[in-house]
Amino acid sequence: MYQEELKKQQPLRNFQRVNEIIEEHGKSRDKLIPILQEVQKEFRYLPKEMLSFIATALGLSPADVYGVATFYAQFSTEPKGKHVIQVCDGTACHVRGSMNLIKKLKEKLNLEADQHTTEDLLVTIETVNCIGACALAPAMMIDGKIFGHLTPESIDAILEDLLKNERRKTNE
Repeated sequence: MYQEELKKQQPLRNFQRVNEIIEEHGKSRDKLIPILQEVQKEFRYLPKEMLSFIATALGLSPADVYGVATFYAQFSTEPKGKHVIQVCDGTACHVRGSMNLIKKLKEKLNLEADQHTTEDLLVTIETVNCIGACALAPAMMIDGKIFGHLTPESIDAILEDLLKNERRKTNE
């Protein structure tokens, strides 16, 4: 279902909407980051053809725009899933087994070692440096909601709830 929504955007990739965003912010180099933020909010990632479009509209080189888009961790040039799971791998979480959580999540979602997003674009797993929940280590966030004191076993229940809710929404 989510993948179908993305496909609907594909034909023109809403270049018109990106142009509106550029016009709202203005065509100057110092507006690049706010433009990229808003484009990513619109598409859930920064499509490469949009980066070229933005570069042309702002009179910048595509390399400059791509460099900014790939330098900052907040930006993604790959499609993200409808649900984003951010697993903390900061010091407190790491020493309490966050890598085991990532392994379990990838196993449950049938993701290869270098794969971060499910084929159906439902879930993306990200490793982040800190989510500010050290007292709950190991911890993760799903769509902004924090889960703490996790074990590989607790991942099963959390993931099952997420997938069950998604199936329920699909059937409504």
